[in-house]
Amino acid sequence: MADGSTTAPGSRTAPPDRGGVPAPPLCPGHYDPADYTACVVGSAGEAGVSSVLVMTVLHVEAYKPHHPLLERLWQWWKPGASFGVANMHRATFERVRRTHGLAERWQDLRDDPAFAIRAAALHLKDLDRSLPRRHVRRYSREELLALGYNTGERNMRAFARGVPPGPMARSYLRRFRAYRHRAARILADDGGQSPS
Repeated sequence: MADGSTTAPGSRTAPPDRGGVPAPPLCPGHYDPADYTACVVGSAGEAGVSSVLVMTVLHVEAYKPHHPLLERLWQWWKPGASFGVANMHRATFERVRRTHGLAERWQDLRDDPAFAIRAAALHLKDLDRSLPRRHVRRYSREELLALGYNTGERNMRAFARGVPPGPMARSYLRRFRAYRHRAARILADDGGQSPS
């Protein structure tokens, strides 16, 4: 395994303590970001970002299975793959870890959905700090932050100045816009919506 863990044949290791947060299901069709509403609300509140933004990002990033076993297999096939329910790449995670003094490792994202959501919220906070207060009017601040989550800070700042996004970023933005209402409804139904 890429994380260097070894286990004796036939022995079982204790699953990580996730504070009662379930691992995503093995069957891809059964994964629903709404199952993590409490984590989204708590992490967004801690980071000072909109819970609707965080929940919408989780919906957009739900395109692949997030079960820890499947993510380990995916990493074996593609070592630079992103991890966790929020699909965070290693370089991004390492910046978040250093900035916020996190003790966890990048590999922990795949085993701990609550931590993955917390790391995503902190990353969105960092992006928000670097986004100029004034930007082109065709995007909302949340849309620019979502684009930054997908394409990186430098590209986000370019989009804020009016540089048009490429096809992949446009596709991400379309999905973000499509999922935003669902995310807001989930949070409103739960009573945990933070201000947008």
